[in-house]
Amino acid sequence: WIEDQTVGDYDHLLVGTSLPWLLPRALHDAEAWDEQLAFGARGPRLARWAESLRRGADLEHWAAFHDSFDRLARLFGEVARGDRTDGSGIPPATICVLSGDVHHAYAASARFSFPTASQVYQLTCSPLHNRVPAAVRAGFRAAWSRLAERSVRGLLRLVTPVPRSPVEWDRIAGPTFGNQIATLRLHGRAARLSIERTTSRGGVAPYFECVTDLVLSRDEATRDTQELHRPDRAET
Repeated sequence: WIEDQTVGDYDHLLVGTSLPWLLPRALHDAEAWDEQLAFGARGPRLARWAESLRRGADLEHWAAFHDSFDRLARLFGEVARGDRTDGSGIPPATICVLSGDVHHAYAASARFSFPTASQVYQLTCSPLHNRVPAAVRAGFRAAWSRLAERSVRGLLRLVTPVPRSPVEWDRIAGPTFGNQIATLRLHGRAARLSIERTTSRGGVAPYFECVTDLVLSRDEATRDTQELHRPDRAET
């Protein structure tokens, strides 16, 4: 059903999924690796341990269901390449996966091994914020680094290979923490993301401050991005 909905001509494809499709790469690799062990890649004893870890640590993201992750990636690749249009051959300007439920906010840009006309993004914001300990915040930030990605992958490979992914991705904003609201503004083929976080300084009444402002795509026909105004402070 989901694949059928992507056929046609449109300016933007928005896909809502409660859990992010794209996590920090070090976390993604750890969950995908654990799934392989749970399926018996290194025998029944490690499979039982991996399944206990999977349940105890809530390894429930797309990365822990590799077939589904790959199938969604292939679908986005077809859309971004223009293979699923209604004859126009013009793919959408953006494919945006909208998610939350991870107690912070970030944006990531995906890239495929073949040319695509669409920009593919993971846009994540958890407005109902559970306070995240400082050590966990540091872990989230570190998990986006190339050093962490290479180190985690190398360590995991000592036990069993990490499954290869059909898509790569890079962080382009965040991670930010606190009570936040993300707004995606669309106008024609232009798209802009803002993330605003509540703050109170010096006893001033709480207000929103903009912590992320990203142009995701421009409408080249009109060169119209001014309508997607940059957010400013707003009283809460």
